[in-house]
Amino acid sequence: MPNLDSNIEFLKGVGPQRADTLKTELGIFTCRDLLFHFPFRYIDRTQFHRIRDVHHEGENVQLRGILRRLETMGEGKAKRLVGTLRDDSGIMELVWFRGVQWLEKSLQVGKEYIVFGRVSEFNGRLNIPHPEMEEANQETGQKAKNFDPVYPTTDKLTQKGLDAKGIRKLMRTLIDGLTASELPETMPDYLTRQFRLTSRLDALQKIHFPENQQELDGATRRLKFEELFFLQLRLLQIRTRRKDSFRGFVFSKIGAFFNDFYQKKLPFELTGAQKRVLKEIRSDLASGKHMNRLVQGDVGSGKTVVALMTMLMALDNGFQACMMAPTEILAQQHFEGITALVGDLGVNVGYLSGSVKGKKREAILAQLASGEMHILIGTHALIEEWVKFKNIGISVIDEQHRFGVEQRAKLWAKNPSGPPHVLVMTATPIPRTLAMTLYGDLDVSVIDELPPGRKPISTMHKTEHHRLRVQGFMKEEIAKGRQVYVVYPMIEETETMDLQNLMSGFEALSRDFPPPEYHISIVHGKMKPADKDFEMQRFLRKETQIMVATTVIEVGVNVPNASVMVIENAERFGLSQLHQLRGRVGRGADQSYCILLTSYKLSHEGRERIQTMVQTTDGFVIAEADLRLRGPGNIEGTQQSGMLRFLLADLARDGQMLAAAREVATQILEKDPALSLPEHGRLRQHLASEGRDARVWSRIS
Repeated sequence: MPNLDSNIEFLKGVGPQRADTLKTELGIFTCRDLLFHFPFRYIDRTQFHRIRDVHHEGENVQLRGILRRLETMGEGKAKRLVGTLRDDSGIMELVWFRGVQWLEKSLQVGKEYIVFGRVSEFNGRLNIPHPEMEEANQETGQKAKNFDPVYPTTDKLTQKGLDAKGIRKLMRTLIDGLTASELPETMPDYLTRQFRLTSRLDALQKIHFPENQQELDGATRRLKFEELFFLQLRLLQIRTRRKDSFRGFVFSKIGAFFNDFYQKKLPFELTGAQKRVLKEIRSDLASGKHMNRLVQGDVGSGKTVVALMTMLMALDNGFQACMMAPTEILAQQHFEGITALVGDLGVNVGYLSGSVKGKKREAILAQLASGEMHILIGTHALIEEWVKFKNIGISVIDEQHRFGVEQRAKLWAKNPSGPPHVLVMTATPIPRTLAMTLYGDLDVSVIDELPPGRKPISTMHKTEHHRLRVQGFMKEEIAKGRQVYVVYPMIEETETMDLQNLMSGFEALSRDFPPPEYHISIVHGKMKPADKDFEMQRFLRKETQIMVATTVIEVGVNVPNASVMVIENAERFGLSQLHQLRGRVGRGADQSYCILLTSYKLSHEGRERIQTMVQTTDGFVIAEADLRLRGPGNIEGTQQSGMLRFLLADLARDGQMLAAAREVATQILEKDPALSLPEHGRLRQHLASEGRDARVWSRIS
């Protein structure tokens, strides 16, 4: 028996050819890789259905019967293999569309088989497409007390004899040869006792070949906890090392800039949540340790004011500040908003983007280098080498998931005396479990309160049948002097088709809302930035009443006069996108509306998304629903995160376990930051062995 780090080809039953296919198809290079290739479901071999008791499409059933007929039907793409299984209660049709030649040779009419598959319906008759087939014999009868694992596989592997059953056979060989010395315990005994966890060896054996559901649950629980615990331990170590390694500039005082703004310029009372977050930031900045804090808050929760007041703290202590946004529109909006807020306080605020050129750019750079410019707001142009600050103390990054690690790292190098403090902001509410994972090495602040006096946006679901009524409502709002957004989906894979939908929608609206009474702007991703900006500015100046757009307006222009958001084909948007789009209205004093237009037929998930939007405007509730419906890997900004590629853990379902894992990891590192105590030897050893292969997490954020 080879050891776990041996090449997979040396495992009995593999060999060079199968090994090559395992490597290319599943990324399995070693015996250890195979061990961690977990089943995606289990067949309870104790349960057999009688054919006459199978009534419903979508059921997973296990049958035992004689294969009575097997014939190839159709030609070309319609070619299929059709079989008939009979037991003492009836017959069930079996059908295969792939691997027909191989199956014709391997299946035999007249033999008894154990069949497992999902029931389907075609032309009013039930059948099982692509069932798993296993010859029934004395061995399978005896083995019927087990849960049989079913492994992910592919057509190429199946052709090599490595279907779910073939992989199961390899796994049996591997598991039977495992020893405790090859799979040492990774966690201290006190932790396994505290959480009643089975041993690591036992868990890995039982997750592949459990005797019953109880054994499977115990093995799954142990391995999930280990996965989450070591992730949190690594993230917290990174945070601890960053805080210990990097001295932060000390902002020891609150001076005239901050106090004058707070007492004379702030146009509204801060919410309790804003005050709490500012206290957390103030504590960081006075501590002498480097701040790396994420502020998340819903659309309109007042993150920009918190960011401005944080930058004013830097000014009071003799430092400059900058604020970087992902698009020119958003950066310009921040510049205009902050310039208006500070008024005549004597704060010099500048704007820099790729489109600022010539003498204007030279003047900004000169003021920046001399220290005359206090706050610089702009796009990724801020990180260019030719942008030199005299003494930058804090960098604010808005919608931070849109910037790469390298871009954020360049801001760190802008002060030779040491890295500026970092405040990252997002208007995309992140579920707590996701924040603990994606941003586990950051300190997280949440603005979970909206300013008083804001009217909640009224959200309605309408189908195509109500289009005339919706247009009538739009005309009523425009007659009151308000403006309307009409948003169409733009999805990369079908960009051409979506552009046609957008243009045909624009033409239809132009007929229903004709000039001179109505004027319409149009914005989409294929337009040149200057044309896009021109159209948006027309809308902002109230020269047009309707803005037809794709999701380019999701984060961007702030038009307080826009009171209606109509989202076409709303079922094609994710919850997070729908919520962000809805946040484009409701920015003024008027009652605002969001109308979700869909086709009459909706999938179950589509209907649930629309209902969630109608029922709540709370971004955090919506984010939790989004996580539950789509999983963490599809939530905006997380697709590329290696941290979300769990083998077993599921952030939508395992939130309590994640919180417990983080809490215990925090306690361990507070007591023993270097993991030098004898009882933490296993943790130290496991982290060191993992570190050989582990991805290097950025300390930037």
